[in-house]
Order: sequence, then C-alpha cells, then structure tokens
Amino acid sequence: MALDFLLVVAGYLLGSLSTAIIVCKIMGLPDPRTQGSRNPGATNVLRIGGKKAAAITLLGDFLKGLAPVLLARGVGASDPLAATVGLAAFLGHVYPVFFAFRGGKGVATALGVLLGLSWQLGLATAATWLATAKVFRISSLSALTATALTPLYAWSLGLPKSVIIGCVTLCVLIFWRHRENIRRLISGTEGKIRSQ
Repeated sequence: MALDFLLVVAGYLLGSLSTAIIVCKIMGLPDPRTQGSRNPGATNVLRIGGKKAAAITLLGDFLKGLAPVLLARGVGASDPLAATVGLAAFLGHVYPVFFAFRGGKGVATALGVLLGLSWQLGLATAATWLATAKVFRISSLSALTATALTPLYAWSLGLPKSVIIGCVTLCVLIFWRHRENIRRLISGTEGKIRSQ
C-alpha cells in the first residue's frame, strides 16, 4: 500500500515538471505562459521558439507520461494502479504543483501514459493524431479526435476495464482543457499548424 501511494505521488511530481517552461528557460526563449496562446505545451513552444524547442518539449512531455507507468509496471503494479499512476502524471502536467498549477493541455503526456499501458493503444492514438493533422492541419482537432477514440480502441483491444475507465477520464479532462479550442473550432477561427 505504501509503495502504491509513493508511485502515484512520484507520477504526479514527475508530471509537474513543465518541460515547456524548462526548455524555454534553458534556450533563452520567452516564458510560454506569457507568449502566443500562453499554454506551456509543445504547440505554443513551436510558435515562439521553433521546431527544435518544440520537439524537445514534446519528447519531455511524452516521457513524463510513459516513465511513471513503465516504472509501475516494472515493480509489478496491477492494471488499476498503473492506470492511476498514469492519470497522476497527466494531472501533474495539467496542474503542476511546481508552477502554480498552471500547466499544459496534456496531449503528449496522455500519449505517453497510453503507450505505457498498451503499446497498441498508444500507436493507434498516435496514428489517429497524425492522420487527422495531415488532413486538417489543426493540432487541437487532431488531439480531440484521437482522444475521443481512445476508449473505443481500448475496448476493441480487449484491455482491462480499469484501462478503459482511464481512457474515458483522460478524454474528459483533455476535452475540458481544450474548451476554448472547441469554441474556436465551432466558430471556424482555430489556428492551423504552421512549421517554422
């Protein structure tokens, strides 16, 4: 029980390390919370710092979700515990204790969590994001589409109920974090992905 608690806390604390803020500080870029969309995530870092900074941010956010789940799996955690640890890491990214609870929207971190829970689930989600992005060139739409399909993917893969519930929870939270994007998508004013 003590180990379970420590794994969940460790997941949250790791998730709370904001890759976007750390990368921008090291690379001498503006704080992403004060520029562009003011979201500390890879898409906003792309806007203010270019491809290299965005790629590092994306990788860091992804690993924050993957590493805690793999650690939990490595010590023999059950499916419910592994899913809980992953959700803790996601919540750390979205509401980081180290950065006044002002975090990103959690897409890359969620992908890391999903890949840690099931590589097939993670790949299906990533493929959906990439396919949607290629067609529509809208990051938020890609994220929302991929996220919305994760519970269906988990169910079709025959994954445990705890993982499916975890997928539904991630889906709800990501949609909540993208509520402004959803309004812009409906109004037709959402920005498209632009390379720099």
